[in-house]
Amino acid sequence: MNSITQDKELYGFIKKEEKRQSEVINLVASENYASKAVREAQKSVLTNKYAEGYPRKRYYGGTKYIDDIEQLAIDRCLKLFVPTNQIKNWHANVQPYSGTNPNLAVYFAVLKPLETALAMDLAAGGHLSHGSSLSISGKIFNFAHYGVSRQSQLIDFGEVRALAKKHRPKLIVAGASAYSRIIDFKKFREIADETGSFLLVDMAHIAGLVAAGLHPSPIPFADFVTSSTQKTLRGPRGGFILCKKEFAPSLDKALFPGLQGGPLEHIIAAKAVCFKEAATSEFKNYCKEVLKNAKVLAEVLKKEGFRLTSDGTDNHLLNIDFGASGPSGKEVEEVLEEVGIIVNREVVPGDIRSPFMASGIRVGTPAVTTRGMKEKEMETIAYWLSRLIKNLNNKKISEEISKRVRILTKKFPVA
Repeated sequence: MNSITQDKELYGFIKKEEKRQSEVINLVASENYASKAVREAQKSVLTNKYAEGYPRKRYYGGTKYIDDIEQLAIDRCLKLFVPTNQIKNWHANVQPYSGTNPNLAVYFAVLKPLETALAMDLAAGGHLSHGSSLSISGKIFNFAHYGVSRQSQLIDFGEVRALAKKHRPKLIVAGASAYSRIIDFKKFREIADETGSFLLVDMAHIAGLVAAGLHPSPIPFADFVTSSTQKTLRGPRGGFILCKKEFAPSLDKALFPGLQGGPLEHIIAAKAVCFKEAATSEFKNYCKEVLKNAKVLAEVLKKEGFRLTSDGTDNHLLNIDFGASGPSGKEVEEVLEEVGIIVNREVVPGDIRSPFMASGIRVGTPAVTTRGMKEKEMETIAYWLSRLIKNLNNKKISEEISKRVRILTKKFPVA
């Protein structure tokens, strides 16, 4: 088979998905549109090569150029996130297949089974890989969880400190998947020092903002930093790990051979592309617009009477809380998808519904900003969200907005 077009069944599905992506307003905070250059690297001949091990230390022959490519990705990753005068003190691993694997690698590098870690609770905005009972992280290690203040819905550092002193965790995890405010890494470092804990910062959601200098960097405070490469960083689906040099040997062994086999070198090449793209002034301007767009969405939705967790956003995402008596996140997600607006349901602080149903939705601006949409479009989208959510079963309104969604997306084609 010389071309994917010859596999008519599969090619048909791919074209349908391509059409879907072009016709919807994607407000999923963890999704984005990768550049043509990133996609070209992913479909390159690098997919043919096995390269277990690390650059210049492989278990396969024929890796001369593979080593060069992976080292390039490593160097670009370090340069992007670590100050020049500190690069010699830091190590980067660009092999993780996803954003979860980096967290697992750090756990296995510093923790023994059943040892204790402290991380953000899922309902407060944490991630499954932060010790959820549904995740292998919560099955192998003993996780305690901190949350947010009931009043402000900001991270409750008093609770973090109290739990750290109570449990004496070997590792503290900062970072989240649904937290809309600036994270104070310095406070986490202070607490970690008080309890003799290592500090891991999971910056998967905010990596692009950190790279652009629009969110405080965790590098001055963390022992380990993990991230995915999609989301705000706008790269391929994958991950990376930064750590202080002293942890490099145990970290690398934990990932390979501990958790993964042969690295996906075509994806690593795509990561190298995205690290280079993220170092440009164009990318910084893009991230500035991501933040402006999120602010506008939040402001209009609040004017429309919606409750937002922590009352707003400092980053690329916001969470709408419908409360126990309002519609479920699942119901809202499905109604919005019918008209071509894509979000994801999200548990909210104090949620009594299951994660499958949830009492809120998470909304993000990375993908729509990549398409070129700005504040004016965000105002329009926010009003559409308001009308749809307040009239969930009104077919006339849904049909009207569905037509408008198609008109808007045609004005902002996917590159």
